[in-house]
Amino acid sequence: MSRSLILGVGLSSVVVLMALLSFLWTPYDHAALNIPDKLQPPNVQHWFGTDHFGRDMFSMIMVGARTSIAVALVAVGIGMGFGVPLGLTAAARKGSWLDELIMRGNDLVFAFPSLVIAILITAVFGPGAVNAIIAIGIFNIPVFARITRGAALSLWEREFILAARVAGKGAARISAEHVLPNVANLLIVQGTIQFSLGILAEAGLSYVGLGAQPPTPSWGRMLAEAQTMVSFAPHLALIPGLAIIVTVLGLNLMGDGLRDWLDPRIRVARA
Repeated sequence: MSRSLILGVGLSSVVVLMALLSFLWTPYDHAALNIPDKLQPPNVQHWFGTDHFGRDMFSMIMVGARTSIAVALVAVGIGMGFGVPLGLTAAARKGSWLDELIMRGNDLVFAFPSLVIAILITAVFGPGAVNAIIAIGIFNIPVFARITRGAALSLWEREFILAARVAGKGAARISAEHVLPNVANLLIVQGTIQFSLGILAEAGLSYVGLGAQPPTPSWGRMLAEAQTMVSFAPHLALIPGLAIIVTVLGLNLMGDGLRDWLDPRIRVARA
């Protein structure tokens, strides 16, 4: 097991455990206002200090981790749930009108960044975490569709696939029983990468007011609220910024480590 995988799992585990712990305990009520204690720097009572409303920053970071992880996790689930079957279908029907339709649809979605999709969705349904999930999830679908199709195409020419065809198995059954298990490792690694990008996307959408709405804490909105107070209360921006950096770094390291660990060609080359 590589050092990057160990470090990535360690950093990611800290964030996930912090988010899970927030369901049971936080040092203070993350929504409780305490104006006399506002803008306190990190101290013994408030480990990460307090914001401009006197709310405990550590409690808000814990609950914000829960928000970011939930949004990114569900969005990746949407991307995999729709993108993987589409990619398998396109690979099984290579060169057909269905393959062309799926891939051109992916190109159409890629033409609109997740932020633009989120603006379109919130213009109709209003801002919120659910709409952020939908926007990020829609953007993830073509990513997984392309990755799955590209990996599956190389498998359809292999001998075991030809043997399955001779045995009378249909394209759907071959995709489910033979192709999908052989591309699962690649999808796991890509899922980890998209999860980290989902954290960044959620923070970006919250920064512009399209993500989770008050009083639910969000790392991106904490950064937005801190931008006018950086000169005299830098901890308001540094702490949520570091939380995003640590989380994304941990997930990226874990993705790189998983790729090295799961890819037999890399293991053989290093041996």
